[in-house]
Amino acid sequence: MITGGAGFLGSHLCEYLLEHGTEVVCVDNFATGDARNVASLLDHDGFQLVVGDACDPRHVRALPGPVDLVLHLASLASPAFYLRRPLETLWVGAVGTAHALELARAKGARFVLASTSEIYGDPLVHPQTESYWGNVNSVGPRSVYDESKRYAEALTMAYRRVYRLSTAIVRIFNTYGPRMRPDDGRMIPTFIRQSLSKEPLTVAGDGLQTRSVCYVSDTTRGIMALAHSDVAGPVNIGNPEERTVREIAEKVGQLTGQPVHLRHVERPVDDPRRRCPDISLATSLLGWRPHVGLEEGLRHTIDWFAREMGHEQGQRSRDEDRADRGPPPVRSPLWHG
Repeated sequence: MITGGAGFLGSHLCEYLLEHGTEVVCVDNFATGDARNVASLLDHDGFQLVVGDACDPRHVRALPGPVDLVLHLASLASPAFYLRRPLETLWVGAVGTAHALELARAKGARFVLASTSEIYGDPLVHPQTESYWGNVNSVGPRSVYDESKRYAEALTMAYRRVYRLSTAIVRIFNTYGPRMRPDDGRMIPTFIRQSLSKEPLTVAGDGLQTRSVCYVSDTTRGIMALAHSDVAGPVNIGNPEERTVREIAEKVGQLTGQPVHLRHVERPVDDPRRRCPDISLATSLLGWRPHVGLEEGLRHTIDWFAREMGHEQGQRSRDEDRADRGPPPVRSPLWHG
């Protein structure tokens, strides 16, 4: 079972598991997920979609039949969403995680929590190792996401100690790829959407803050390697190649063939200055490393966004054309023309 399975990363995990012969139950309330992400899976015999909320025990804990793996991804992971819906963000990190853990306990399943590099806050240690406790502002605007994940990690470890449940925690660093929402608000989808629309690229601050970005297929492999192991974690999954935000913006412009014009805005509160994973544990314990380079990953992502934006633009044009022509004529039931 995958909570948040119709989201960006969740849908890629659904596909991966189905391709490897595993039946999948996807639970999603489409708060930030998209039904189109799993539309191609609906006819697959091994796929079941439950439209429901991870915070509702009827949709998670009451799941019938055997379950051997629970992947808990349900969360409002983008600042654009969790800053607008802070209480729901905290709720799914607390109550949603508890329900998913209870399902795993009832079924005797392995449980994997999708945590985040935001655990480290604006880090004072670089690169970030799993032993670093972080530098997090617990009362700042971003704290609703940071603390929801920190609580979820604590709850997961408590279930492991009290119930001897097989659990794992994966700390995911910035992941990108096809199926990200154009209005996601995160760096790469925003840059791509703006570049394809020939708009200035919005850069927070001077753009010299760093990020490490990992293509979605690499992140998916890393999560599944952890799921198939007996490692408890936390384990960092991300690309240790560090880039400045400005450098990533310029690369997007280069690959879209558009001139790069940057529009600098104020840096958000508690926005981390540096972010880069130490993946020594993932490499030594799971044999995992990322394979997809930045340029290759961006090309795949840009191609997908170009198709999606072209489709949406075409649909808008057809809708506008119909609106310009006015309503269709009223015809008599006896009309045979």
